[in-house]
Amino acid sequence: MFWPMTAVFLGFIGIAVLGVLAIRVFVEAQRLGSQVAHATQQINQAAEGLERAAGGLARSGESLR
Repeated sequence: MFWPMTAVFLGFIGIAVLGVLAIRVFVEAQRLGSQVAHATQQINQAAEGLERAAGGLARSGESLR
């Protein structure tokens, strides 16, 4: 009776550890998604600034050389 109870206990502990790890992975994936969204927003702002600068340069007729 000892070995079956030990096996059930170890199985329960294994499932609990996997559950905790799954929660940690989920939280880190959420954090990574947030960072990617923030970086995308910054890239879009920089691209808009570059477009404005290039438009002004094109209107003035100057070159970058």
